[in-house]
Amino acid sequence: MKAVLLLSLLLWVSGSMAQAQERRITGKVVAVDDGATLPGVNVTVKGTNRGTQTDETGSYQILTTNGDRLVFTFIGFKTQEVAVANQSVLDVKLQNDAGMLDEVVVTALGIERKRNELAYSAQKVEGDVVAQSRDANFVNALSGKVAGLEIRRNNTMGGSTNVVLRGVKSLTGNNQALFVVDGVPFDNSNNNVNGQSYGYGGYDYGNAAADINPDDIASVEVLKGAAASALYGSRASNGVIMITTKKGSKNKGLGITINAGVTVGRINKATFVNYQKEYGAGYGAYYEDASGYFLSRDINGDGKDDLVTPMSEDASYGGKFDPAKLVYQWDAFDPASPNFGKARPWVAGANDPTTFFRDALTTSNSIFLDQSGDRGYFKLGYTRNGEQGILPNSRITKDLVNFSASYNLTNKLTASALANISNVSGLGRYGTGYDDKNVATNFRQWWQTNVDLGDQKEAYFRNRKNVTWNWTDPTDLTPIYWDNPYFTRYENYQNDTRFRTFGNTMLNYKALSWLTIMGRVAVDSYTENQEERKAVGTVGVSGYNRVTRSFRELNYDLIATIDKPLSANLTLKGVLGTNIRKSHTESIAASTNGGLVVPGLYALSNSKNPLEAPDERSTDIQVNGVFASASLGFRNFLFLDGGIRRDVSSTL
Repeated sequence: MKAVLLLSLLLWVSGSMAQAQERRITGKVVAVDDGATLPGVNVTVKGTNRGTQTDETGSYQILTTNGDRLVFTFIGFKTQEVAVANQSVLDVKLQNDAGMLDEVVVTALGIERKRNELAYSAQKVEGDVVAQSRDANFVNALSGKVAGLEIRRNNTMGGSTNVVLRGVKSLTGNNQALFVVDGVPFDNSNNNVNGQSYGYGGYDYGNAAADINPDDIASVEVLKGAAASALYGSRASNGVIMITTKKGSKNKGLGITINAGVTVGRINKATFVNYQKEYGAGYGAYYEDASGYFLSRDINGDGKDDLVTPMSEDASYGGKFDPAKLVYQWDAFDPASPNFGKARPWVAGANDPTTFFRDALTTSNSIFLDQSGDRGYFKLGYTRNGEQGILPNSRITKDLVNFSASYNLTNKLTASALANISNVSGLGRYGTGYDDKNVATNFRQWWQTNVDLGDQKEAYFRNRKNVTWNWTDPTDLTPIYWDNPYFTRYENYQNDTRFRTFGNTMLNYKALSWLTIMGRVAVDSYTENQEERKAVGTVGVSGYNRVTRSFRELNYDLIATIDKPLSANLTLKGVLGTNIRKSHTESIAASTNGGLVVPGLYALSNSKNPLEAPDERSTDIQVNGVFASASLGFRNFLFLDGGIRRDVSSTL
């Protein structure tokens, strides 16, 4: 009885203490300058995920305790932090943050606007933040940096990155945001084989936006919604990733900037298959010997049947391991093996498939030279990225050259130029999906735990032949389902190259104090080659595939920009322009037919049978567009803002 009373007393005391400490705070948030109520102010309890927003009257209420501190944040105002203490009503006055309102944002066509002049969402990520990760694909560095931006990266070497703004809008169409560099669209095509992105076999060649040099990025603006991207037409309907590259330093004299980074990675064995070490090859007691778990053959010629691994099987539900039991395994049939003609103890392999992977190594080094003067600037940079994958015989190298310059020809006329060159070379990209190119498919689902990867490695490098653990039968030494994984990586490999040039030349003429006219010609062009191999002796038919693809887009822009004060407090800003876009895409894909005649010679002319007609495709597009946008602002308030583009002609 006493225990019950004591427990009740403790519960009452603790409840009273909690009630005394935790209470609801109410209040109102207004502006210091004019006392105007501020709806939509974020009110959060510091160090927690509890928060709320002020309503249309600027009022809020939130549950707090005595030791809490409330943080008030609102665009255009300085963040304020207030201690709760013993207060139950907490009114706050926020001060204007002129610096934030005056922050310059790069919008469509590379036009600069102040943040308070925008009627849509635009979020900025500084170039230093993008470059910090030293990732060869700068898009991956945007993950978690922008609200509403979904970054889905592939875990393959140099793989694609999916960029979606504010959710998927189409079940069957394109959901990718448009990439724009210094006001000019930048092609971000993914040219993997059909079906690869749906889990079928193939290689992931990455997305073309990876050609952008992270060390050359000054800032990234993410423009969301139709209002932000209207001037680029329908292909910007999913939003715009607006990239501004670095220009020359404001400091006079020659400047030198050096960046270097090294990243080391390895597989996480905790997420890999946990291999059992109790049973070996087979699917059960379905085979030839008395136990049903092994083949029964006279291997040594003494007239007695010996135990032989059921090598054609690719599972590990067979005979229980027993070191006293001698079994002829796959290497007993390899004449070059020290175990040729020998039975070995029936035990699990000492080196399981996790030993197949190596440490990944990525290096990124760059040097930039820049100089500014009274009339202009120049910048020249070189970046070298090298990536060694976690799989044997895998690497990607990337060479990037960036140049930009500007010169004031007169007080009113300025000429500028931008040129970027990238050369990407890939070797041994990882196979993906359910396919024999993907060794992980073999390791994670179809494997014999009695196989030692160290022995498989030695077997391949002794003669560079497909000495597999998965023979069809002791009397038929051809691979049935799976190749030696080292043979797959060193013989059935792919390679690819992409050479790209991107740049523009531009003239800016200050016709009047409030009127600027800009003419620009921009080009985005690349050629890529992809080669894939299946060596003689591999599972299935040997062969060689080759794809050559080229892309070229020209943009001609003539744009008038208006920035005219109508009064001391009223400003009119506008853009009127025309654009001509011409693009040409061409590809040709061809394969050998029926296998290769000469082993190790990978050429279309080495086809056993006559070549089938190649797949040739060519597309030409020309779009003539006119566009306009206007905004009318009074001090820090935007009365009107809108933009429209109309494509007046389009030809295929």
